[in-house]
Amino acid sequence: MTPPIVIWFKRDLRVVDHEPLSRAVREGQVLPLYVVEPDYWARDYTSGRQWSFLKDSLISLDRELTALGQPLWILIGNAEEVLDHLHEQFQFCKIVSHQETGPGWTYERDLNVKRWSKDHGVVWDEYRQHGVVRGLRERKNWSSQWDQLMGLTQFATPKKILGIGSPPKPASDVLQSFSVTDELALSRQGGGRGNALLLLDSFLDDRCETYRSGMSSPSTGEVVCSRISTHLSVGSLSVREVWQRTLDRCQNLKEETGRTVALRSLKSFQSRLHWHCHFIQKLESEPRLEFEELHRGFIGLRQGVSDPEGERLERFCCGTLGWPFVDACLRSLAATGWLNFRMRAMLVSIASYHLWVDWRKTGIQMARWFTDFEAGIHWSQIQMQSGTTGINANRMYSPLKQSEDQDPHGIFVKRWIPELKSVPPEWIHQPWRMPLSLQKKIGCRIGLDYPEPIGDPAQLAREARSRLKSWIESHDMKPEAQRVLRAHGSRLRQARPRYGKKASLSQMALDLE
Repeated sequence: MTPPIVIWFKRDLRVVDHEPLSRAVREGQVLPLYVVEPDYWARDYTSGRQWSFLKDSLISLDRELTALGQPLWILIGNAEEVLDHLHEQFQFCKIVSHQETGPGWTYERDLNVKRWSKDHGVVWDEYRQHGVVRGLRERKNWSSQWDQLMGLTQFATPKKILGIGSPPKPASDVLQSFSVTDELALSRQGGGRGNALLLLDSFLDDRCETYRSGMSSPSTGEVVCSRISTHLSVGSLSVREVWQRTLDRCQNLKEETGRTVALRSLKSFQSRLHWHCHFIQKLESEPRLEFEELHRGFIGLRQGVSDPEGERLERFCCGTLGWPFVDACLRSLAATGWLNFRMRAMLVSIASYHLWVDWRKTGIQMARWFTDFEAGIHWSQIQMQSGTTGINANRMYSPLKQSEDQDPHGIFVKRWIPELKSVPPEWIHQPWRMPLSLQKKIGCRIGLDYPEPIGDPAQLAREARSRLKSWIESHDMKPEAQRVLRAHGSRLRQARPRYGKKASLSQMALDLE
């Protein structure tokens, strides 16, 4: 019998628009494989909620494959050892998979598998999953090739799979035997293709109407945002599938009267689908950005004065900074695994500027919180909001302004900080300013029932601006900024820092929000 082709599923847990699957089933027998890698789940950026979501998605994939005639083989262990075991059993000559752009750990694992494949005479064919391009040196024409790829016909879902038979243990039994136990597993979104389609359908049919106006607030954002980021992160939806569904919906809206608001919202959503691949491309092109400042001129910026005792980071992680809206966002994220994009950016900005914490430490903690952790987007955004890319405007969010703008009546704050439930609306943004007599009367004493502010936000922002200004003035930033721009810069117009011999605050383009 002809040896099977191994279809290695990684972050592409679907049968729809799946090039490796579509190609392999046309060639003959296949062995669909997922490897649960304990060493990956020991990384400090992983969490129980991510594993639980992945389990849902794998069970869903197994059902889909079983319906086509071949269950999913799920094996636990090191990828090379698993492949060794299967190679002894089936003598396969070919592996097919999608390309993966993940943390440094997955990059090293793939290098090891490449060496294993070469040593064993096995061909490993990898295919593009979305708009990320391997070996890209600069961003010229990147957007046009992205548009072209998204416009191609989706790969057909097989009607039947010629497989090798059932695995040694059913998928559910294997998944039950492995666990990632922590408190973050308790609350999360549900995974699987069915849940992904329900979210996408409800967004395109209804929830998108107020997406553009409501996505900035954490209260409205949890409803009006698509919420499919988790499913894109494990690949139970393809970006092209979502893109084309969105285009179809836009066309329908154009034919309906009075749907201008919804149409504009979907145009904004389309931009964010484009950004998805744009940010992952940064990590693909420069893997070191997970560990080191993208603009090398900023290496060492926060060394020596970056929270040496760890108190600021600890209070950040616990949501006890004493700034109600920020604490509410932190507690909401820790409890649910999701937060809207603007508030994610605010949290990183506050940690990196106001608290002056090393972005790597903040990034690890936030990665664990996110059910939708996507390394390329995550580390690109962490650096962008920390001012270390050298090509993006440095944005410092004001905790008080964001509180007043996004939660004017304190509804979100009181939902996540019950200690403040009795605070009158006029004091909810700055409860530390309440008269002591009022604090006693309502049973909310600042410093006892709710912490004192970690500092004055305006003063901390001034200190951050001063440090940043001094650093830029004492380093030659322009040549490296030009390199980063060529390699990673979007060709769309946007504000960028202008570096000269002297860097004024206006030249640093600090956006105080």
